[in-house]
Amino acid sequence: MGKKLLYFALIVIVSGVTAYFAANVAINRKVVGEGSVASSILSDKSDRKSEARRIVTRDVPNFSDAAETCVQAVVYVKVTQKAKYQQPSSILDLLFGFAQTPKDQVGLGSGVIIRSDGYVVTNNHVIAGADVIEVTLEDNRIFPARLIGTDPATDIALLKIDGTDLPAIPLGDSDAVRLGEWVLAIGSPYDLRSTITAGIVSAKGRALPNYDGQYRVESFIQTDAAVNPGNSGGALVNAVGELIGINTSIISLTGSYAGYSFAVPVNIVKKITDDFIQYGSVQRAMLGVSIVEITPDMAREFNLNNGEGVYVAQVQPDSPASRAGIREGDIIKELNLNKVNTPAALQEQVNRLRPGEQAVVTVIRNGSQKEIIVTF
Repeated sequence: MGKKLLYFALIVIVSGVTAYFAANVAINRKVVGEGSVASSILSDKSDRKSEARRIVTRDVPNFSDAAETCVQAVVYVKVTQKAKYQQPSSILDLLFGFAQTPKDQVGLGSGVIIRSDGYVVTNNHVIAGADVIEVTLEDNRIFPARLIGTDPATDIALLKIDGTDLPAIPLGDSDAVRLGEWVLAIGSPYDLRSTITAGIVSAKGRALPNYDGQYRVESFIQTDAAVNPGNSGGALVNAVGELIGINTSIISLTGSYAGYSFAVPVNIVKKITDDFIQYGSVQRAMLGVSIVEITPDMAREFNLNNGEGVYVAQVQPDSPASRAGIREGDIIKELNLNKVNTPAALQEQVNRLRPGEQAVVTVIRNGSQKEIIVTF
């Protein structure tokens, strides 16, 4: 009798366990089954997540493609200035060897490969005084570099390394750069190679104070991308990976980045480097005028919009401007349809031309607009 009860209890337990698992399988099938309410809810949730990811990708700038491509063409520039032997200052120095052995001076900066056959642009101040120049690519290949040309007026220098099929950055159009546009600065600040920072274009046509009185051609692109010592000569690129400037300087009370950085526009860089390659030196045009920025008082006097054009304060005798008919008191508004609202902007446009080339200068004279053809 006891065995029968035990057998009956075992049958009940097995049946219960079987029923429990069958019920769970049925529930699971109902939850994940095609066409079920739960399936519809889960699918809708997945769709909303995908849409959220799509919106984030659309609204947040993504520089990955530009950064990964351009960083390969930004190089590390090492310059060495050989130590000069110094004569002992006294007989004691000579006898006892007190005179210190001079050491080589080493400087660091950045550069940009602009042609696959090995032309590298950098800043003049990076390589100034160098006896030996060495270029290290992003893949750690090292090349000796020779100097092709320097232009202190624009702070641009051109180097050449012996290589083929090198990664080069496509050149953009700095005239097309817009205020507020996202940009990347790529270089080697503080010896941190292949460093990439991002910012926006905060001003164009910016000139900096000239304390030494030397001739300068300045119409910088100003950005808030972080630039520090070692970034000089590196690339400023747009969101599609085109070179729009060469990072040159910062304004800082400490010598480190303080929110403002400046780059030579690529359209100036193109002209300077082409001159070096074709002619061996910079072919610089001259207009022959002294100009000043128009103040609000001057704008009211001449019935101009604020910031429209630059005022011709003086015309040099027998200059291209004088021969073409530009007069003192004219307002130069455009050069080849490019607006020039600051002296730096006009200087930039003139600097793109070579002696013998012609351009159309648009001036306002006595309230009337005139187009004057100037041969530089």
